Amino acid sequence: MSPSLRRVTPAWRLLATRARRPLSSAATAAALTDAKIIYTLTDEAPMLATYSLLPIVNRFTGPAGIKVESCDISVAARILAQFPEALPPGQTAEDTLATLGELSKSPDANIIKLPNVSASIPQLLEAVSELRAKGYALPDFPSDPQTDAERDIRARYGKVLGSAVNPVLREGNSDRRVAKPVKDYAKLNPTKMGAWRPDSLAHVSHMDEGDFYGSEQSFTVPHACVVSILLEEPDGFTTVLKGGIELSVGEVIDAAAMDVRKLRSWLGREIEDARQKGVLFSLHLKATMMKVSDPVIFGHAVRAFYEPVFEKWAAEFEKVGANPENGLASVLAKLSGLPPDTRAKIEAEIAQRYDERPNLAMVDSRKGITNLHVPSDIIVDASMPNVVRDSGCMWNKDDKLQEAKCIIPDRAYATMYAEALSFCKEHGQFDPSVMGNVSNVGLMAQKAEEYGSHDKTFILPRDGTVRVVVDGSGETVFSHELRAGDIWRMCATKDAPIRDWVRLAVERARKTMDPVIFWLDPKRAHDAQLIKKVNSYLQEHDLSGLDISIKEPVVAMRHTLGRARVGLDTVSVTGNVLRDYLTDLFPILELGTSSKMLSIVPLLGGGGLFETGAGGSAPKHVQQFVQEGHLRWDSLGEYLAMSVSLEDFGAKHKNARATLLGETLSIATKRLLEHRRAPSRKVGEIDNRGESFYIALYWAEALALKDATFAPLAQKLHDKRATIVRELAEAQGKPVDIGGYYKPDPKLCARAMRPSATLNAIIDEGREVGTCGVEPIS
Repeated sequence: MSPSLRRVTPAWRLLATRARRPLSSAATAAALTDAKIIYTLTDEAPMLATYSLLPIVNRFTGPAGIKVESCDISVAARILAQFPEALPPGQTAEDTLATLGELSKSPDANIIKLPNVSASIPQLLEAVSELRAKGYALPDFPSDPQTDAERDIRARYGKVLGSAVNPVLREGNSDRRVAKPVKDYAKLNPTKMGAWRPDSLAHVSHMDEGDFYGSEQSFTVPHACVVSILLEEPDGFTTVLKGGIELSVGEVIDAAAMDVRKLRSWLGREIEDARQKGVLFSLHLKATMMKVSDPVIFGHAVRAFYEPVFEKWAAEFEKVGANPENGLASVLAKLSGLPPDTRAKIEAEIAQRYDERPNLAMVDSRKGITNLHVPSDIIVDASMPNVVRDSGCMWNKDDKLQEAKCIIPDRAYATMYAEALSFCKEHGQFDPSVMGNVSNVGLMAQKAEEYGSHDKTFILPRDGTVRVVVDGSGETVFSHELRAGDIWRMCATKDAPIRDWVRLAVERARKTMDPVIFWLDPKRAHDAQLIKKVNSYLQEHDLSGLDISIKEPVVAMRHTLGRARVGLDTVSVTGNVLRDYLTDLFPILELGTSSKMLSIVPLLGGGGLFETGAGGSAPKHVQQFVQEGHLRWDSLGEYLAMSVSLEDFGAKHKNARATLLGETLSIATKRLLEHRRAPSRKVGEIDNRGESFYIALYWAEALALKDATFAPLAQKLHDKRATIVRELAEAQGKPVDIGGYYKPDPKLCARAMRPSATLNAIIDEGREVGTCGVEPIS
């Protein structure tokens, strides 16, 4: 080799001649015919990114005898699966979510789960409208079902709402942490943080009575039984709200209620307090995951803020079906059904409220979209970390940051956010360049806690006493005296997941030797039951040398923040909702985003679920993409999940090449971070498609050092790099048609996300694509 040629040849290529031969035999590959990895096709930006990344993944996994199949669990697919009898052949969709739910109980499960839309009612209605426009004869969504047929339709649509996906797939507890290369990169490239003032007026407000926390009752089931939920009215009439609920030995069940009259009174006081203090009024709920209770709470907040308008025009609102639970935007849209002069008067009175009320936190100040416009816009676990990051502020109507009153009605979780704000006022803002890591072990298997309460949550139709009674004996387990409109819910947490949760916590303690804290409040009924179980199950493990403690959430938050501030790592061990909240809060402070977290779910059946991070910003990414042809979605979470998925596959199927693929993808991901190949926000700079190219290049180069069969691929990607980068750049800067939002056209998506003919030719050579209920992504 001449000196001049040696200078332009990459270092990896010089070592390729010494690479090992392929690690798997033909016999091994044949034996793995039925082994596969399921890659979920979801919604919005993650869905678009899949069209770019999955062909690349298949190009690498095919030679190792690994099938990677895409399964469509998007909102649109879930809707279509509910109404097979309404659709002609060619339009029906398999219920792939149910299929994956069964697979998740199998030891062979290996599922990569991307962020999906947890649809609110407005989002569901938008999706149905889009599907009907495409020719799908779906029934109308009955907002107020009156007949058995309408109730059946409403129930089917209800299966698509909110947390429809996660409870089905999460047949295991969560182990969520940041990968070391990601944390190292974040320290060298710290995210921008606002400076806190010691006298900041920002604060969290919560109810002191009448909330779920104060009314919660909890019970550990001593023997298997069946219970029913009854509503006993003052006149002696009894309604069975839900019967036939089977409970197992050791299961922890809870019941709690929200007094909506106390809620409304409290909201009125908080609105006035925000006005007097000159801070933003900002509501923080989770109307997506908590799809029955939180939309109702949201609706009460909308009514409270615009109370005189709703009282004066109640008849007109009822006539057009304006429901504040769907947000102010929906109410305003419904006004089109009124005479123009009436509509104008109502709109004027709504506008007048902004002069008389405190400033509202804005979701999009340029478009006038407030915190009360759309319930799915205000996801508490995504919004509250930004308040901490932005020094207690949110955006106001003038597109400026302003200190905020954060309204979180229920004390179960509000207090730990309140402590986070108080800590920052006292100690100042965090420094991500030195901040320690807070990982999480979360109790979420088998619909644990509140996220599994949807089918046991009721808005009381009449005054009465709600009782949970044991069938046969008539024994009363829980009892709440309530009034019409109050919200009542029952949750269940099975014993096996609790035992596994404790095991995972001890395992993380042993692996990291970091302090492990169970965030449990002895004053909360449910947590008191869990504390007994945790103390018992900890005795089943060797705890020598480990630092494991139980602290109530406020104390745990203060202690964990104090450690993080000085660069010390801590493992948080929490229930399902706190898992959701903390695994956004700490990553956003540490990394600037929660999408870069590694989330592993060791399934109870022996399989694995690998989640790819949060998708809260996905809608804005799609909006920019269709307008400017630039997708800023970062697929780092997908790379991390694919890496551990491949390593898990290799270990379980004794496939050394799968293990090698996982290890080298980790190397490629580290290199991607070091070379700063993450998508930019700006058109003309690298976007998701460019990131996909570089992960392919770095992955091929890392593999070529170990397996000579990948050397040609690495060489081609290296040689054509300039051409590919140019072709990807040329695809930006102009509008893109993807043929829909909830059900885009696969061919248009593939064309938009694979605009480099040069890259496509290299990747498609010898590649196989697996499918599961969707057209091949190509």
